[in-house]
Amino acid sequence: MTSSPQGRPLRRGLAASVSLALAAAGTVAAVALAPAAVAAGVPAPSPVGISGRGAAVPFKEQEAEYAATNGTLIGPDRLYGHLPSEASGRQAVTLDAAGEYVEFTLTAPADAMSFRYSLPDNAGGTGRDASLDLKVDGSQLKTVPVTSKYGWYYGGYPFNNNPGDTNPHHFYDETRTLFGSTLPAGTKVRLQVSSTSASPTFTIDLADFERVGAPVGRPSGALDVVADFGADPTGAADSTAKIQAAVDAGRAQGRTVYIPQGTFQVRDHIVVDQVTLAGAGPWYSVLTGRDPVNRSKAVGVYGKYANQGGSRNVTLKDFAILGDIRERVDDDQVNAIGGAMSDSTVDNVWMQHTKCGAWMDGPMDNFTIKNSRILDQTADGVNFHMGVTDSTVTNTFVRNTGDDGLAMWAESVPNVRNKFTFNTVILPILANNVVTYGGKDITLSDNVMADTVTNGGGLHVANRYPGVNSGQGTAVSGTTTAARNTLIRTGNSDYNWQFGVGAVWFSGLNEPLNATVDITDSEILDSSYSAIMNIEGATRGLRFSNVRIDGAGTYALQIQAPGSASFTNVTATHLGQSNPIHNCVGSGFEITRVAGNSGWYADPPACTGTWPDPKWTNGGVPGGGTPPPTDPPTDPPTDPPTDPTVNLARNRPVAETSHTDVYPGANAVDGNANSYWESANNAFPQSLTVDLGAAKAVKRVVLKLPPATAWAARTQTLSVQGSTDNGTFTTLKSSAGYRFDPSSGNTVTLTLSGTPTRYLRVLVTGNTGWPAGQLSELEAYSG
Repeated sequence: MTSSPQGRPLRRGLAASVSLALAAAGTVAAVALAPAAVAAGVPAPSPVGISGRGAAVPFKEQEAEYAATNGTLIGPDRLYGHLPSEASGRQAVTLDAAGEYVEFTLTAPADAMSFRYSLPDNAGGTGRDASLDLKVDGSQLKTVPVTSKYGWYYGGYPFNNNPGDTNPHHFYDETRTLFGSTLPAGTKVRLQVSSTSASPTFTIDLADFERVGAPVGRPSGALDVVADFGADPTGAADSTAKIQAAVDAGRAQGRTVYIPQGTFQVRDHIVVDQVTLAGAGPWYSVLTGRDPVNRSKAVGVYGKYANQGGSRNVTLKDFAILGDIRERVDDDQVNAIGGAMSDSTVDNVWMQHTKCGAWMDGPMDNFTIKNSRILDQTADGVNFHMGVTDSTVTNTFVRNTGDDGLAMWAESVPNVRNKFTFNTVILPILANNVVTYGGKDITLSDNVMADTVTNGGGLHVANRYPGVNSGQGTAVSGTTTAARNTLIRTGNSDYNWQFGVGAVWFSGLNEPLNATVDITDSEILDSSYSAIMNIEGATRGLRFSNVRIDGAGTYALQIQAPGSASFTNVTATHLGQSNPIHNCVGSGFEITRVAGNSGWYADPPACTGTWPDPKWTNGGVPGGGTPPPTDPPTDPPTDPPTDPTVNLARNRPVAETSHTDVYPGANAVDGNANSYWESANNAFPQSLTVDLGAAKAVKRVVLKLPPATAWAARTQTLSVQGSTDNGTFTTLKSSAGYRFDPSSGNTVTLTLSGTPTRYLRVLVTGNTGWPAGQLSELEAYSG
């Protein structure tokens, strides 16, 4: 297919103004195997597996810095151009001698793994190929190929592959392998260096273990691209034309087109319209390839472009698109999925080593990506570009994109009512984790964002980039909803601006942002610089409610443009600066403080004219936690670090003194603020006790009532008690009256000392609104 009729480039054209060099690794001679040890990484919250937020992934993730190893811990370090800065949690383990290893212990049965790693570039900038031994319980299982040909970019945007240039980045890649059988929990899986002749170093970031299961069989009545059309499952021959013929026949006959197990060479777009293309599963059915002569043509599954009428009623599911894109050329249509697809769904598709996972050029409507993985892209993970409406990305895992992780860009044609929900977006190497450039009534909710690398933040709402303006109806308008998001180590330094970008930030570059933007029920954790920032033009209509800031390298608020914002129940702790606000526009930015705020306001704010160095935290611990010991322990940690964003009470067993009608105690731990527990009436005292499963250092309890305004404000008199044996309870929070008010979210937060507690009890002795104990949620946190 030809390139997009819009002929648009991707964004960002400023050259880097600073040079950061990364020392090249030299050849290292083999050394004797050292005694078993662990890397002793600094405890850092993980973005994977946060209850009720982000993608529900099929794998169990383990970080190399907490595994058994005789390698060398690197990090934590967030400085752009440094190898640890692009690692998950900003830490990894480097192996630089034969016999060095990282060994993981399975926490659940698994028959497959993928792992994230980095090798040095070669002198020509084309990358190097090497291998690692994969050992299971000490015995060799196989050799796994690894490469650096998909990493290492240099210079200014859109970057090049010349190691002689400045600004090296995009260091890591991922590979995957099947074990051939299901390994039980407790199995030790080791990645080990056998030789440094092909690569002087191997840096291991993490491993993901999962149970893939058997391939999906051919659906009844489906056309088979191999049996019926002769496509080559070995990948030796070009199967582009044969798969396209199968797709065309599927449309004409109204039949599903099946891609059986195999690797298929595809050197151009497969164009789909009114057809289902289904595989045997993304571990089994793989489309890959690139034209050997015309490098602007490569594997991809595309709808027809909008000016060709677009496509509709397309389903793509259960296969992988593994490309071979090693450079960034913005005009090349070498994305995994593209074109325009209305009333269409992408389900359980693995996208890797393409330019973008999905760059969708509208106008188009009602398009969904779900249950998918997008890894190792040279540009965006997803971009809803120009007139995409009522479309969604949900339950999708995104890591190591070369630009924005999930983006909407309303260039010249409005984007309306699109949603990014329940996604996990980690390590965009440039720009933002999640962003909307313009757009009306946009939803960005229930996501997890982590480890922004440079020139962006975790969550961004902006009137930026060409074609975003109110004259064309493309500016931010209506209500932008960003609810129940968790941001971890997001925001970072912008190498053009030479100062930090906030974890959540707003821009009115093209024109002032005048719309309602609701940021609610969210956590902004361990931000690299400020937690909240506005810049480049006025931003009005921001509303923050029930937001917890814990850890920011500099400020809670970094105000660099006029505007207005209201704050309700917003708290901030562990900030890098004693004055929590940097504001040099003075009264030009109007702050409205409602109820329940603490830790983030100061009058006067700071206005220094200089930007302080950040003071990073991990898990809210200033300084990044406790440094590893000189001699690390010989046994791995018994338990992984406790994530302070995880609700320890969610779906745990609960005991009640009583309940009324259909309002049992289990409703208070189900994650749904609209269901609730109500005790017997006129029978105080009443209590609710949740079993956390083991003694936990509970430092924060959040109590909620349904947020609906039908609930009048009320004060409940209550205390919090704790026990390790469910027999003897001690008081963790003395009895007092706590006001639940719908205008502030009907939420009460109680700070505790962290006394180890397994059985957490809320004892209610009074309620001014109803003669019973009432709670819709009892949440417990370690931080």
